[in-house]
Amino acid sequence: MGLEALVTNLLYGLTISSALILIASGLSLIFGVVGVVNFAHGSFCMLGAYLGYALAAATGSFWGALVLAPAAVMAGAVVIERFGLRPLYGRNPLYQLLLTFALSLVFSNLVLWIWGGDTLSIAKPAYLGGFVSVAGIAYPKFRLFVLALAALLALALWLVLARTTWGAVLRAGLHNMELVEAFGVDTRRLVTAVFALGAGLAAVAGVIMGAMRNVNPEMDLDLITSALIVVVIGGLGSFRGAVAGSLILGVAESFGAQLVPGLAKFTMWIVAAAILLWRPEGLMKDA
Repeated sequence: MGLEALVTNLLYGLTISSALILIASGLSLIFGVVGVVNFAHGSFCMLGAYLGYALAAATGSFWGALVLAPAAVMAGAVVIERFGLRPLYGRNPLYQLLLTFALSLVFSNLVLWIWGGDTLSIAKPAYLGGFVSVAGIAYPKFRLFVLALAALLALALWLVLARTTWGAVLRAGLHNMELVEAFGVDTRRLVTAVFALGAGLAAVAGVIMGAMRNVNPEMDLDLITSALIVVVIGGLGSFRGAVAGSLILGVAESFGAQLVPGLAKFTMWIVAAAILLWRPEGLMKDA
């Protein structure tokens, strides 16, 4: 593999990783605080992509779609958490798993009913099209935009978790929610906020992936599978683990597609299995 191919694959791997970070960090935080393995999380990403497509087509504004689609998904997530998941807290976790799995099936059929099964694409701004030179290598501008946007959002989330009072409460809730409630914190609002935040990040990833790749009714299954791998190898409930796991799997998929064409996902599974054999508890335990 020459230097040009090496740099190109590394950049593409980081771009994949950046989108995975947005999806997996929300999923990991939801599990850490709520204790729910949310099988509908991939559907939030898919809904963000389809709503982004509809809004971009209706308004002609990619930026409007990037803002309004995640906002709509977050509003829906608040309703789901409040009236669907909240009555199941404290009961058998299987009930929550079955509910989120059922919701994923509902959303999959909903997008098929509304948009059909054709592959769609979100129109991106003309000035983000074309290529830019990176170390003498032509690389798509939009992929660099995705990398920069995801990095900024991940940094903002880390700052909130590490440097704010709300972040301190959230990190405490990852370890002992009952203790947080004993200090007078409204844990119901905290749980709802985390659930909505995770859904919003997934929807942002959906919009940018819909413009970078495509929008299709099967993307939710593909994304939730990748996100679950990231969360497991990174450490359940750990934001830093989600970032580390996303970087590892994104780069593994990119180079796997180059070295073993057609088996990129297989490469991801091999890497994930190797990490879990080495550290069954995941790469990181803390938030």
